[in-house]
Amino acid sequence: MDWQAHRREAHRLNRTQEFLKQIVYGGNDGIVTTFAIVAGFAGAQAEGVAQIGGLAVLVFGLANLFADAVSMGLGEYLSLRSQHDLYRARRESEMREIATNPEQERMELFEILRQRGLPAGEADTAATILSRHPDIMADLMMTYEFGMQDPDEDSPALNGLFTFASFVAFGGIPLLPYFLFDPTERTFFLSVATTGFALVSLGLLRWNATGERLIRCVGETVLVGTVCAFVAFGVGWAVGG
Repeated sequence: MDWQAHRREAHRLNRTQEFLKQIVYGGNDGIVTTFAIVAGFAGAQAEGVAQIGGLAVLVFGLANLFADAVSMGLGEYLSLRSQHDLYRARRESEMREIATNPEQERMELFEILRQRGLPAGEADTAATILSRHPDIMADLMMTYEFGMQDPDEDSPALNGLFTFASFVAFGGIPLLPYFLFDPTERTFFLSVATTGFALVSLGLLRWNATGERLIRCVGETVLVGTVCAFVAFGVGWAVGG
C-alpha cells in the first residue's frame, strides 16, 4: 500500500512539472509580447510618456495579448496532437515490421542493447526474450531506435489550456498600471517594475520545474525579457522619433 501511495505521489509531481513547463513557455512569451507594446509606445513618445493614450496602450496590448494567447494555446494543442499521430503511425509500422521480419528486428534490438552497454551474451538473451513480447519490444524500439517517447500521458487540450492561461495571466501584468493609473511617465516605470517582478516570478517557476541553478533560471528569464524590451523601445523610438 505504501508503494502504491508513493507511485501516485510521484505521478502527481510529474504532471505538475509538466504543467509548469507550459506555464514557463506561455508566460515568458506573454510578458515579452505585452511589454513590447508598452515599450514600443513609450519609445515612440520618448520626449513625454504622458502623451501616450492610456486607452491606446490597453486596446493594442489586450488585443495582442488575447490574439497571441489563443494562437499559442492552439499551437501547443496542434503540436501535441501531431506528436500523438506521428508516434502512433510509427509504432504501428514498427509492429508490422516485428510481425513480418522478427529476426531482423531482434538483431536490431540486440545491437541497441549492445550499444547501451550490455555484454553480447546478455544482450542476445534479453533480445530473444523481448522478441516474444512484441508490444514491449516495439516500445523499446520507439525509444532507443527513433528517440520517441509515448505522448499518451500528455493531454493536448490541457497543455494548450495551460499555455493559454499562462500567457494571459503573465502577459497581463505589464498592463496593470495602465488599468489603475493615468498614462504618465510614472505609469510606464511602474509597468517596467511589474514586468521585472513577473519575469523573476517566472524564473522561480522555471527553477522549481527544472531543478537548475536558481541564479541561472532567474537570470536567463530576466535577460531575455530585458533584451526584448530594449528592442521594442528602440524600434518605437526610431519609428516615432
